[in-house]
Amino acid sequence: MGVDREVPEAEEGAGGSHTARARQVADAVERLVGLWTSAAEAVTPRLSRHQLNALMAVRHHAELNLTALAETLGIALPAASRLCDRLEAAGLLERVIHPRNRRELQLRVTSQGQRVLAEVADRRSISLAAVFAAMTPAARTSLEQGLQAFHEAYDARGDWNA
Repeated sequence: MGVDREVPEAEEGAGGSHTARARQVADAVERLVGLWTSAAEAVTPRLSRHQLNALMAVRHHAELNLTALAETLGIALPAASRLCDRLEAAGLLERVIHPRNRRELQLRVTSQGQRVLAEVADRRSISLAAVFAAMTPAARTSLEQGLQAFHEAYDARGDWNA
């Protein structure tokens, strides 16, 4: 069970409160998610967040079946089945007989699905590059250092639910 703990100002150090920093990061993440989502919405066929997540999960996990996809995405099996139906109808996903278990269907991203995923990745990179280009070199360096420090602090903490 997580415990919310308000950090006293004295522990926060110079430069403002952790809460204010957290709000700034939350605002930046919100903008990043918008940029991220718009890349998937700009491809043809247009992909919802769930469809994109499903395609990416299938691409990253070899031999994924419908049950495993539902578990991976945290959705019910009927919802996963409908999601796959739509992706299959769009030519982005296929269900094939598992090579070692003929009673099981395996999910695979089609070549068209691979092209769509590559286009989404390209659009995301171009959008991020445009934002980075608008930043000063010092700001880009600060961002890189800040992200690295965030990763290190996150990894060092371990269980964030405790």
